[in-house]
Amino acid sequence: MRFRNTTKNTELPSRKGAGQIMKKVNGSRRTYMLITIPILALFVCFNTVPLIRGVIYSFTNFKGFGTYDFVGFRNYMDLFTDPRIGGSYLFTIKLAIAATIITNVISLILALGLNSKIKGKTFLRAAYFVPNVLGALVVGYIFQYFFTYILPGLGDALRIDALSGSMLSNKSTAWIAIVIVCAWQSIAMNTIIYISGLQTVPEDVYEAGDLDGATGWKKFRHLTFPLIIPFFTINMVLCVKNFLMVFDQIMAMTKGGPEQSTESISYLIYNNGLSGGSFGYQSANAVVFFIVIVAISVAQMTISSKKEEQL
Repeated sequence: MRFRNTTKNTELPSRKGAGQIMKKVNGSRRTYMLITIPILALFVCFNTVPLIRGVIYSFTNFKGFGTYDFVGFRNYMDLFTDPRIGGSYLFTIKLAIAATIITNVISLILALGLNSKIKGKTFLRAAYFVPNVLGALVVGYIFQYFFTYILPGLGDALRIDALSGSMLSNKSTAWIAIVIVCAWQSIAMNTIIYISGLQTVPEDVYEAGDLDGATGWKKFRHLTFPLIIPFFTINMVLCVKNFLMVFDQIMAMTKGGPEQSTESISYLIYNNGLSGGSFGYQSANAVVFFIVIVAISVAQMTISSKKEEQL
């Protein structure tokens, strides 16, 4: 009786299958490299290289053109004694705190309302998102006209002295107008994020709360809010970062005035660095500002993560 050797027949398909798998793997790697390398090159060219050059310029007296000399840490030392720099930091931090609180309070209230069982909530969600679609400069110019002409005219018609003058021409009220505009445009995105968080809360949690007699504020404080803290953290970090870097609204509405009272750090870096002949000095300011933003963001994330662990 003769036995047929089937070893070769079984090895050939397996080798073919292995070869096909290797071809697919190599093709995936090739595609991955073709996509990743150009993106990485663009990131390095337009992000990393300017960042490194900015750090280098911060140790020079570069004016934005011509030759320059290295001055060591003199630019950094001068930052801490410059009253204009100090004033811009105080204004920016004050604006960021006020706008962050207002934005998150209003956004959370709107999200709770839009997440409830009401008619037309899909349309309302879309309507509330419109401000986020508009460009910041466009919004700034619209509100600049509103605060300069429409609101004072309304104040005169109603004989309200507090509204008869332009808010943007008064040092004590100009920053409030900027806070209103920044919050108005940021509320849309924050509301969407809060709605996303509220939709992740299981209905079983509310049913259990109803059985325990939890209603209104107690239900929100003990049931809803602890479960949406990760979304609250995201909104807080994004708000603080965006408001610390406020630029477009100030560029459109006040250009740092009146009397440099609304001069944010970003606007000061742009204005003095590019047109004021202090490129090296403002590069040092930008480096310090970058470190401040990173430190605040890390602190926020650390504190919020600890609260999440406690809950």
